[in-house]
This record gives sequence, structure tokens and C-alpha cells, in this order.
Amino acid sequence: MNTTPEPLPTRPAATVMLIRDVPGGVKTFLMRRHSKMEFAPGTMVFPGGGVDDRDRNADIAWAGPAPDWWAQRFGIDTELAAALVCAAARETFEESGVLFAGPAGQSLSSPDGIVRDASVYADARRALDDRTLSFADFLRSENLVLRSDLLRPWANWVTPEAERTRRYDTYFFVGALPEGQRADGENTESDSAGWSTPQAAIDDFEAGRCFLLPPTWTQLDSLAGHTVAEVLAVERQIVPVQPHLEIQGDNWIFEFFDSDRYHQAREKGGMGWRH
Repeated sequence: MNTTPEPLPTRPAATVMLIRDVPGGVKTFLMRRHSKMEFAPGTMVFPGGGVDDRDRNADIAWAGPAPDWWAQRFGIDTELAAALVCAAARETFEESGVLFAGPAGQSLSSPDGIVRDASVYADARRALDDRTLSFADFLRSENLVLRSDLLRPWANWVTPEAERTRRYDTYFFVGALPEGQRADGENTESDSAGWSTPQAAIDDFEAGRCFLLPPTWTQLDSLAGHTVAEVLAVERQIVPVQPHLEIQGDNWIFEFFDSDRYHQAREKGGMGWRH
């Protein structure tokens, strides 16, 4: 008799790799999830979260590639694509204070077409976080448009079927920090945040100073040594990745296309993902 439980359903989610140029490549913004979080506590992550009702069928002011462009790149339907881009911009603003938006009516190429100081919307950021305000209503009230052209599609990872807490179908975006803005990591889900080169974060993982799940480790590896211009110029073929997860002793072991390198790095730092 098969006693294996049915996999939990997946929830669509969006995560954004914020990047900025530094000598020798880029730095990216990472946060450490609170140790008391139910899902992936203590891990280093990019800003992001699940798509919610505020993101779906939103009458949102939009500038840049339309939802059908995103749908084609991610291989999904247009409605979900629009919700994911909305969630990506909303979650980035909520968790880092970085806003991919600009004044309505401005040309995409205009230097005044992107918000330069997002801190003036601090009250709206708090209202978005406590769900008393939708992203669409925020943009409308401030006469702003979502700048989808500031984001690029990057990857799609699905939580393994063996995960019994919750599962996500996560779409990764990448976007450069808009000029004049700053990322602060002032949110309720992380206990530390800051900028790191991808290689430094990978090195910290190998030294046992932080923990990276396979999707984060893999994306950091893909960014290492590249400039913002090089990253934004990449046209990636997005292929869903769903690692296999099994128990070995007290640890969860992930299997995916680059899992040998990942586990070598994990073992160097003596890090485990215990069940």
C-alpha cells in the first residue's frame, strides 16, 4: 500500500534579484529570513513572496513590456504573467523599499521617468505590507505606472514535492537598482539584510556563515562576475526546475541539474537542511 502523501499544491510566487554595479561585477541585495518563519527559516533570500488576490486581475497602470510578452517568456498564461510582475514590483517595494515605477505620462527613456526617492511613499509601503492597500490603488493615487521594462525574466523553480510545509512555483526576475533609490530591508520577515557580491555570498555558504537553498545558490552563481549591463542583456530560456528531495540521515538532500556542486559547497560549510 502506497503511504506517500499527495504533494501540497503550489502557490505562484515572484522574487527579484536587485543588482548594482561594483568593480569586478555586481552586488545583489539579500535578506536573512527570521528564524521563527514557518518556511525556510534562517535562509538567505532575495526580496519576494507569493502572488495574492491584490495582484490578480488588477487594473494596474503599466509601462513597458505588456503581460503577453511576459507570458511568452515564462511560458504561462497572460493573467498569471500580469499577476507575477505586479507581485514582483509590490514585494520588492514592501521588503526593500525599492520601487520599479515612474510618473504617468513620462517617456520610458526620460531621466524623469523613474522614481528617484521611494522613501516619500513610506506610509503607502506600510499599508501595502499590512494589506490595507493594493499596489494598483497605490500607483493610481500617486499617479505612477509600474515600469515592467526595469525587470527581466530569469528563472522558474518549483518547491520539491516532498516539502510538507508549503510549496511555491517561483518565478525569478532581475532588475537594476534605480538611480537615487536605496534598499533598506526594513520588513517583518527578515532579521538582517544588505548588499553582497554573488561570490561573497557563495563563499559565506561554503564557510558555514549562511545558508542558501538551491534556487538562491544557483542564481547567485549565474550572476557572479557579470556587470549590470551584461545581466540585463541576457535573454534566458526559462525552463521550470523542480528538485527532487530525499532524506539522508537527518538531512534533506536536493537533486537537480547542478546538485553535486551545491552539495560540495554545503558540506564544506557543514550546513544541513534538517527535517
